[in-house]
Amino acid sequence: MTHPETGRMSWTSLALPVAAMAVVVVASNILVGYPLNDWLTWGALSYPVAFLVTDLTNRRFGPERARRVVYVGFALAVVLSIALATPRIALASGTAFLLAQTLDVQVFDRLRNRVWWLPPLVSSTLGSALDTVLFFTLAFAGTGLPWIGWAVGDYGVKVAVALALLPAFRLLARAPGLAAAR
Repeated sequence: MTHPETGRMSWTSLALPVAAMAVVVVASNILVGYPLNDWLTWGALSYPVAFLVTDLTNRRFGPERARRVVYVGFALAVVLSIALATPRIALASGTAFLLAQTLDVQVFDRLRNRVWWLPPLVSSTLGSALDTVLFFTLAFAGTGLPWIGWAVGDYGVKVAVALALLPAFRLLARAPGLAAAR
């Protein structure tokens, strides 16, 4: 909501995206510790939803407010992840999340006036690549775990989920009250 006197957006309008971001990141930080097979962890299935949250926020409120959601979601997720995941996972996740989501916001904004599916697909694909490289390197390098295979599988799933979430993006971006304000 916009404050009637100042014209500024209230933080309450960003409460849902911030909460969604924190839940997705914390869940993913826990789930990344549980491999499905030699190529994939459970976290690969949940984390791509963070890009959907960022892209919907960017579409509705613009890049400045999308970055606010990223920063607040990052802070909440790091604090909660430290309590619920290992410190190394929390640090890797925070670093990868902040840089990848910031890239996502920037790329989405540059492509915002193109055909509807291009901004979320390209920004999520590039953000996912950066996130995957940073997270798996920082979280698992030197541990003896098959992290390179997990990273390859993780990225493949992130791209597949980004494609699968395009209809949800289209539907939610066009929903009354959520349509682009700018």
